[in-house]
Amino acid sequence: MLYSVGKDSSVMLHLAVKAFYPSTPSFPLIHVDTMWKFQEMYTFRDATAERLGMELVVHHNPDCIARDINPFDHGSALHTDLWKTEGLKQLLDEKKYDLCFGGARRDEEKSRAKERVFSIRSPQHQWDPKRQRPELWSIYNARRTPGETVRVFPISNWTEMDVWNYILRENIEIPSLYYAHEREVVRRSGSWIPVSEYLIMQENEEVVTKKIRFRTLGDITITGGIESEADTLEKIVGEVAAMRETERGNRADDKRSETSMEDRKKQGYF
Repeated sequence: MLYSVGKDSSVMLHLAVKAFYPSTPSFPLIHVDTMWKFQEMYTFRDATAERLGMELVVHHNPDCIARDINPFDHGSALHTDLWKTEGLKQLLDEKKYDLCFGGARRDEEKSRAKERVFSIRSPQHQWDPKRQRPELWSIYNARRTPGETVRVFPISNWTEMDVWNYILRENIEIPSLYYAHEREVVRRSGSWIPVSEYLIMQENEEVVTKKIRFRTLGDITITGGIESEADTLEKIVGEVAAMRETERGNRADDKRSETSMEDRKKQGYF
């Protein structure tokens, strides 16, 4: 199971724990790490795996480490492609996993709306949106030829509101970054980017303190927050109900072009 520490991963993990109860889920948690996440995410990840007694496999692309690939010198596009996409393919080949599943949802982004629940990938981990298998009456075809792998999206049909309502109902623990709190930020590309030791200030940018929260979590260098007073689950549900922009609208790595996510998925991105 791919575990990115976000709200969707938390819901997926909660569902798995319930499904296997009273036993521990029989699969490992996989985190393809870029080494540029919020520190709060790493703390939450390690504590969650320890609390549940689950195996945690963290993968860092060794080629990226050797070449010192970072979002500043190489740009967020190349940084994301090498650390995430190539890193995931490396891990799948190394561990010889036949199937991995995660919390991607169709309402997040246009290309993800084209995905089936069971997505077959080529031996090179590539995805062809024109060769998707029919899933009539929720019947899934998991047959694969040698070398192919399967990506599975069990909550594909859930909406962001479904996720938050379920978190509220089940009182699922999530990283504190999802709750509104005061943080030093700068305004960039229509989003509030958090100040950190990695942030390189641009001309005419000013550090301000705002009460913000994050709708989606990624690398600290590209994840933008929104101004918010939602510091409880009940308030978050109310706020999301009034939202009109997709939650990934504040992710800089999704703003390359209209087809950026689809291009990345074709090359092996989850």
